[in-house]
Formats: sequence, C-alpha cells, structure tokens
Amino acid sequence: MSFHGDLRDVLRGARFRRLFATRVVSQFSDGAFQAGLAGYVFFNPEQHTSAGAVAAAFAVLLLPFSVVGPFAGVFIDRWSRRQVLFVSALAKAALAVAAAGMAAAGSDGALFFAAALCLLSVNRFFLAALSAALPHVVAREKLMMANAVTPTCGTVASFLGAGTAAGLRLLGGDGLGGTALILLGAGVGFAAAGGTALMLRRRELGPDLDDEAPAVRAAVRGVFTGLADGARHIWHRTPARDGLATIAGHRFVFGISTLLTLLLYNNTFSAGGVAGLAGFSVALGASGAGFLVGAVATPWATARMSTGLWIAALLGGGCAALLLFGLPFSPPLFPIAAFCLGVVSQGVKVSVDTLVQRHVDDAYRGRVFSVYDMLFNAAFVAAAGAAAVAVPPSGVSAPVVAAMAAAYAAMGACWLLAHRRADRGAAHAPGA
Repeated sequence: MSFHGDLRDVLRGARFRRLFATRVVSQFSDGAFQAGLAGYVFFNPEQHTSAGAVAAAFAVLLLPFSVVGPFAGVFIDRWSRRQVLFVSALAKAALAVAAAGMAAAGSDGALFFAAALCLLSVNRFFLAALSAALPHVVAREKLMMANAVTPTCGTVASFLGAGTAAGLRLLGGDGLGGTALILLGAGVGFAAAGGTALMLRRRELGPDLDDEAPAVRAAVRGVFTGLADGARHIWHRTPARDGLATIAGHRFVFGISTLLTLLLYNNTFSAGGVAGLAGFSVALGASGAGFLVGAVATPWATARMSTGLWIAALLGGGCAALLLFGLPFSPPLFPIAAFCLGVVSQGVKVSVDTLVQRHVDDAYRGRVFSVYDMLFNAAFVAAAGAAAVAVPPSGVSAPVVAAMAAAYAAMGACWLLAHRRADRGAAHAPGA
C-alpha cells in the first residue's frame, strides 16, 4: 500500500486521529520554536554569530536527546500518558512564552538558554509518551503501518512549522519583535496540543500496570545498568561496534560542517538576518533532499554489494564532495556539498542501523539502541564544541575542511580494508 493509503487506513480510528492530531500540532509548534531559536541565535542581524554561540545552541538542542531521553521511559511507564502529554504541552507553552518575553527584552544569556533547554527536555517526555501510547489506539496488525506514517507526518509538520515561522518573521521583522512573535506563536501551538490531548480519556493511553512498578530509584539504576550492558554487548559484536564507531566519526564531521555552514551564511555569504536565513535554508533543503536520496539508494545498493563496501563508497564520496564543493567556499557550490553530505549521512545511518539490528542479540537490542542514540547526539555536540575552537567567525577555514575530508577518507579506507579481509577469509574458508 502507498504512504497515503496507509495514512488513510490508520486515520479511520477515532482514537488514533486524536493522538495523531496531538502529535502534528505539537511538532508543528516544535518546528516554529526551533526556527525562532535558530533565527535569534544564528541569524541575528544586530550581531555576527560566533562559533561559541552556535555550539551552545547545539548543546541546548541536542543534549536533552542524549541525557534525558534514556530516562523518560522510567516515568511514562508509571504516570498516565494522557496526563504526560497534557502537562508536558502546558509546560512547553509556558516556557515558550517566557522565552518570547526574554527575546523581546533582548536577553540572550544563560536564562534564555535555560528556558530553551528545559522546553526541549520536557519535549523528550512528550515524544516518548506519544510512541508508548500508539499501541493503545491502533490495532496490533496495523501498528507497523502506524509507526511508518506518524513520524514522517510529524517531521513534515515540523518543516511546515518552520516555514510558518519564516512568515511570522516577515510580519514581525528581523529584530527582536519578530523572534518574540515566533516564540509566542509556538507557545500558543503547544497549548493547543495540550488541549487536543484532552480529547483522550485519562487512562486511555496506559500504562497498563498489572503488577506494582518498581521504585523509581531502582528503575533509574536499571537505566544505567542497561546502558553499560548494551555497551559491553556492542564491544563483542565487531560489525555493530565498527558501525557505531563510524556513526560517531561521521556525526562529528557532520556537526563541524553544520556549524561551519551556519557561520558562512550568517557572516560571510551574507550580512545575516533574513538573507542569511534564506541562504542557510537553501543548503538545509539540499541536505534534506540528500537524506531522501540516501534513504532510497541504500537498500538498492546493499542488494548489489556488501554493506561495508557501500559505507566505504559513501564515505569516499563525502571526502570528494568536501574537497570539490566545500573547499572553494562558494555560495553556489555549498548547497551541492550539503546535498552530497545528506546522501552520506542517511546512507551511513541506514546501513549502520541494519548492521546493529543484524548483529546484536534481540535481548540487548533496546539497550544497544539507547547507547546508539546517546552516541549519535553526543558526537554532534562534541563536534560543535571542537568547531567553536577551530573555526573562525567567518566560517572560512581550509584546514578544517581538509581535515574533515581526511577523516571521511580514513574511515572509508578502514571499511574497504575490512571488506577485502572478509573476501580473503571467504576465499580460504573450507569448501570455498
């Protein structure tokens, strides 16, 4: 069945429609809030963005995924998930309004970032509750279908929210008033998501606690133990271990490239403001198109070559793209580099996801993917911190781009050598 057919099928359920509406309204507002935050921190026409400010913003955006995410389940498996959605949405609305007030007053210090960090941390509970609630509103045989369409629709809603934020910025202007209007609009959207959640009954989304849940303290200790068990299990599964090492390396390079691109569009390719945001949006759109191509091409490619060889080819292509399209620091060429790195990013991620799923025991899979998620986001934040030191405010640094290309080349060479060793081992195996 097509994507639209799947969506029509699951939307026939009234309870699913209510949960789906809660997701879409909230993620639309997430997109608006994050676009407002990006415009305020990255494309403020009243100041040139520094690498340190960009790194701090990335930490605010991603650390909740790394630190809060693994522990969210401890609480959403104990509290009414409808209430988690409702209270989280209201908390996000209050924090967005507070951030709007600080933006209007020109406050971009620690208190502003603390409000944004709290909002995004609360959002981890909201998103985890949505995922945990889905089996309560969809028949078992339709769960795979629902899991396929709802995150995609949520992502589309986020992009639409970001686009709406761009319209609000045109209405409110480049300055502090425009940012405050966007953040305030996001707050209204979060409140609407909370109201939408109330269309579901308090116990309708679970959890179904047949037995008494263990104490929270014991459950939190269990999270730490589970992460350690997952890390130990990965270490003894070479393909999965190599895959996660590659993801960490790739995300580090990709993080540096993202920060560098922001600085170029804000401080070098334009004077910042709407022009800088528009240029960066083009690069971001090109990267998104690359993600789609990588997702489509990877199943086709891995049906014709080994996963390791495909990863090597992707990383080699990333090296070439950085040297050919990134190193000249040309505005017309940079979106091409962004497209190529988008292909590499999604192609490598899909390949590593598959390696982990194939080579990790099912009993450890959840714990391993918790380690994976933490590593995925922490590597990006670490890259932003490193780039804050190594990349100048202009974003123009040939040595940094050359080092990024060399890192891709080195990782690709490792996978190529591993592929050749595997071929030699298969050739000398008994019966070969």
